[in-house]
Amino acid sequence: MARRRQKIWITRAQPGAAATADRVRALGHEAIVAPLLAVRAMEDAQVDLNGVAALAFTSANGVRCFSDICAERAIRVFAVGAATAQAARAAGFKLVLSADGDVDALAEGIGQRRGELRGVVLHPGAAEPAGDLAGALEKQGVAARSLILYETAPVKLEDEAANQLVQADAVLLHSPRAAKALAAVLKLHPAPKLRALGLSKAVMKPLSRTPLAARAFPSMPLEGALLNLIDRTP
Repeated sequence: MARRRQKIWITRAQPGAAATADRVRALGHEAIVAPLLAVRAMEDAQVDLNGVAALAFTSANGVRCFSDICAERAIRVFAVGAATAQAARAAGFKLVLSADGDVDALAEGIGQRRGELRGVVLHPGAAEPAGDLAGALEKQGVAARSLILYETAPVKLEDEAANQLVQADAVLLHSPRAAKALAAVLKLHPAPKLRALGLSKAVMKPLSRTPLAARAFPSMPLEGALLNLIDRTP
């Protein structure tokens, strides 16, 4: 039986949204790119790698913003998941390890290798990160510090656009901030027939009280697993 062609709303910020849209279309569905977040690099950010033994990235946006202002690629990289690890490799980093989990899994994985680290773990990321990686690393006995490289801001949707978007079959969410922004949209534009598909349980938490047709997230926070939910979630 042929799969039903569905309208899939992609909420993540660019340039990641375009890549996700290509994957959605490859599955035979219609991709509607309408980000709920915009990434803005901090203009005065500076990178100091003195005493830094490794980098820890919790998003592809962190990788991109770091790579734009620093040419260092020989340093070890720890990535929260496959997509972030892929972004790091594409940026030219050679030694990249992926936790394939969340912030706590990343901290635990780095903690298991703390004997190999001779210095601080630097976390280049957002002004308002989804989790406290530096704090989690400290609990693992790993010296760490954060470096703010970008901020994510909600994108305001006009009423007409929002009314169209909530008619989609499903919406894809890659971060808790995107889910929080969606919850705000749905307060004004209820969509009880909309299915929300998130990258992880943590991503979906802001939608816990929002009326929806379905909520689902994969067992592993991988985009491929997320996209598989499109045809599996009723």
